[in-house]
Amino acid sequence: GGGRGGAGGAAMAAACPRWRERLFALYFLSHIPITVLIDLQALLPDGLHPPSLTELLQWYAATFKDPMMLQPPEWFKAFIYCEALLQLPFFPVAVYAFLKGGCKWIRTPAIIYSTHVATTLFAILAHILFHDFSKSQHLGPQTQRERLVLLSIYLPYLLIPLLILFTMLYNPYYNHVEKRKRK
Repeated sequence: GGGRGGAGGAAMAAACPRWRERLFALYFLSHIPITVLIDLQALLPDGLHPPSLTELLQWYAATFKDPMMLQPPEWFKAFIYCEALLQLPFFPVAVYAFLKGGCKWIRTPAIIYSTHVATTLFAILAHILFHDFSKSQHLGPQTQRERLVLLSIYLPYLLIPLLILFTMLYNPYYNHVEKRKRK
């Protein structure tokens, strides 16, 4: 129990490990600059971002053979609009909730977020694995190894939201129904 007050404190500590909440906080915190500085470049007019950020995006796209970031298909742009308009405002809220720890009110927004993101990532990962990139203006993955390397860049953005979803749905701390105390 570590001074938290007996079995109730120990159960709460065991129910929601702080490392998991810290991981979620770090995930959301890291997502803010990635969204603002990198991902939004796909939507905003050229020249709006500093040249160093544009060069970083071009380096990334060339190194990891990700043409979607330089010439996004319309469906991919739709996902980035969702990221900018729906997810970005949620990121600081989630950082706060998971850094503070034990905020049960984050459960429903986190379920909505993680379900939405996992759904978009399935489409992106399928595109990476199965799309014919030979006609892309910018170089895309050609070999299975190149596809798997690019897949590995996107995979954490599926796995962490799935861990968030699993935690919110099945962890006793976040999925606890208050019961009346028996006398």
